[in-house]
Amino acid sequence: MKRRTRKQILLSCKGEGYIDTCVVVLCSILVIALAVQVFPVYLEKQQLDSFASELVREAEIAGRVGTETSRRAVALRETTGLDPEISWSESGNIQLNEEVTVTLTLERDLGLFGGFASFPVTLQSRASGQSERYWK
Repeated sequence: MKRRTRKQILLSCKGEGYIDTCVVVLCSILVIALAVQVFPVYLEKQQLDSFASELVREAEIAGRVGTETSRRAVALRETTGLDPEISWSESGNIQLNEEVTVTLTLERDLGLFGGFASFPVTLQSRASGQSERYWK
């Protein structure tokens, strides 16, 4: 039997497929872990957009930013579980066809493995509409 040297063993391509498979599996696991961390933030952004649309619709119908919109915000907070910072372009009564805009801001941490490599992401949603009420 022929004896092989160390150099020949190291340069041999035998077992290369096992290493390629391990690298592919490792990369796949990292991609899945990233998706698991990013997907909930994407869903919260969708909910925040819906939250803003429903709030501005309430202001359009009521014709003002006040108790109606505050009650609606409390109900939406309970429903969605989100607690965004809410800012309005107008306050009080809004005359017919005047525009009102609501901006919702929410901070979330986006990280791959818990606290490791975690960084804050600001989710912002804006919706606008026109008042449907005439104030005398």
